[in-house]
Amino acid sequence: MNILANIIERLCKGGAYLAGFILIALVGLILTEIVLRSFFDISTMIADEYSGYFYLASIFLALGYAFSKDAHIRINIITSRLSKKANRKIDIVAAIITLGVLFFALYRTILFTYDSYDLEMLSENVSETPLYLTQLAMPIGITLFILAVILFIFKGFSNDK
Repeated sequence: MNILANIIERLCKGGAYLAGFILIALVGLILTEIVLRSFFDISTMIADEYSGYFYLASIFLALGYAFSKDAHIRINIITSRLSKKANRKIDIVAAIITLGVLFFALYRTILFTYDSYDLEMLSENVSETPLYLTQLAMPIGITLFILAVILFIFKGFSNDK
C-alpha cells in the first residue's frame, strides 16, 4: 500500500510541477506578446489561443495535487461540529460520491478528446493546432484527481492520515 501511495503522490506532484511550468510558459508567452506588440508592432498570432490552452492544462494537471494537500474549497459548517470519527466517515462518503462524478467526467473528456482526434479537428486560428493535443490535459488531470481521491479513501479506511 505504501508503494502505491508513494507512486500516486509522486504522479500528483509531477502534475503540479508540470502545471507550474505551464503557468510560467503562459506568463512568458503573454510577456512576449506584450513586448512584441509594444516595441515592434508585431504579434505572435497565437498568444490568445495558447494562453487558453496553457491555462486549461495548468488547472487540470494540478487538481490531484490540490486535493491531496486539502487545497480545494470545503464548506465545513456541519462537519466542524462533529467528532473526528464522524468527519472521517462523512469524508469517505463524500469522496466516494466524488469518484462517481470524476469517473463520469473522465469518460466524457476521453470521448471529447477522442472525437477531436478521430475527426481531425484543428483550431480555427492561425496555428491550426490539432485540438486533441490541447484536450489531453483534461483526462490526464482527472485521472490524477481520481487517483488522489482513491488514495484518500484508502487512507480514511486505514486511519492513516
